[in-house]
Amino acid sequence: MRYLVLATDYDGTLATDGLVSQEAVLALERLRASGRRLILVTGREVPDLLRVLGPMDLLFDCIVAENGAVVYWPASHDTKILSERPPDQFVRALRERRVEPLSVGAVVVATSTSNDTTVLEVIEDLGLELQLIFNKGSLMVLPSGVNKATGLAAALAGMGVSPHSVVGIGDAENDQALLSFCGFGVAVANAVPFLRERADLVTQAADGAGVAELAARLLATDLAGLARHT
Repeated sequence: MRYLVLATDYDGTLATDGLVSQEAVLALERLRASGRRLILVTGREVPDLLRVLGPMDLLFDCIVAENGAVVYWPASHDTKILSERPPDQFVRALRERRVEPLSVGAVVVATSTSNDTTVLEVIEDLGLELQLIFNKGSLMVLPSGVNKATGLAAALAGMGVSPHSVVGIGDAENDQALLSFCGFGVAVANAVPFLRERADLVTQAADGAGVAELAARLLATDLAGLARHT
């Protein structure tokens, strides 16, 4: 096989409104049965993701969470945090300014894009080296250099797999790092224009149906004849 791993985003890619269709689940199961491996790469925090996935988490060999900051292995429940936790003074300042919604993970701090100016002001006031990452209507704050590509690299190192053997699929701005890092990058039909323009392939179907479409092509042809977008 040319491509040994499928790395997929969750919200807006595999899932629609937080839920995964039976069509998409069956497609992932067929990929696993073919000997391929599956990695979920998401901005969500692990506890939240496990709540929505339920037993489906075991479909995945590895989960890259918090937009690349955390790697979780479902079979063993091992967790590796790849960067430092958010500074207490940063979180405290956001709460003092009543930034809502506000979610604080092991590393990521997440809110809505409507708060981007306030978040940036706090970062500048405190002199912190943090980056803003946009995900459609969501805003994530992470240490500089942390993204889906760095998290996937850590997961692949643990699996002993080269990124050249990976197909990545996503829908949002923060998936560009993922698609660029993989051997082949795919955008679902509902992806933001920025991502569709840079993908090697755009599926005809949206969300989980697009993932199922890609899975079928992988099983049928291993994407033979498709070249990397330049």
